Amino acid sequence: MSDVMLACNVYSYGKYRQRAFEHMKQTGIGYAEVSIGKPEDADEWLRLTEPYGIGISSVICPCDVASDGGAEEFSDTVKAVRRMGAQIAFVSVHAGDLPLPDVYRRLRRMGDIAAEMGVKVAMETHPDLITNGDVALRTMHAVAHPNVGINFDTANIYYYNEGAEAVTELQKVLPYVFSVHLKDTNGKPRTWYFPTLGQGVVNFPEIFRLLLEQGFRGPFTMELEGIEGENLSEVQQLERVAQSYAYVRAIVERWQQDR
Repeated sequence: MSDVMLACNVYSYGKYRQRAFEHMKQTGIGYAEVSIGKPEDADEWLRLTEPYGIGISSVICPCDVASDGGAEEFSDTVKAVRRMGAQIAFVSVHAGDLPLPDVYRRLRRMGDIAAEMGVKVAMETHPDLITNGDVALRTMHAVAHPNVGINFDTANIYYYNEGAEAVTELQKVLPYVFSVHLKDTNGKPRTWYFPTLGQGVVNFPEIFRLLLEQGFRGPFTMELEGIEGENLSEVQQLERVAQSYAYVRAIVERWQQDR
């Protein structure tokens, strides 16, 4: 397991986030995904994680592709990512009405900035640039930068697309995957139903097989966003994280035993 990075998005703990790092240590989860709104936020995350020995694997970052200035400001963000010890800057990018050539050019500039600091930019599986495998592949070919890739979200494929399936979409973009969000779903578009991993329709064993055989070793980050209308107790929320981790860890261990 040592060469495969399994992580947990801190927001998987919902309203019990204050228990996140203590519980992660108890459960054996060694890495966390956190977010920053401004570079100075890095200090607080380091203060919170260091007592528990939790590493920061990826950082959800602001990303402004609306102007060339926004692209240049990405430098301070990437410095904060590196200061936290992470190598993945996770971004959600929407082109909207912006001219696509300008968006691609700014993403390339962000890739240059990230490369200088040993960081990779992972674009989330969101409309309108990484909506599904075909759209993501078109974006990757247009940006064409070795430090700009994809965060493949196993449930967002279903959420944003009618009739899509995660394994099929992943196969289209395998070489461009820099990080993965492990999230389960009932498979219905625009439906907020993201249960404990292994309780939905996502074929996680095949997702892991494809990525691991490609040479990808993570971060694989659990993003447990829950089910609309539920109100979990603290015990239930922590148990969802623990059960999900046990599930994906078993998948990785089986794959390693079968090699």
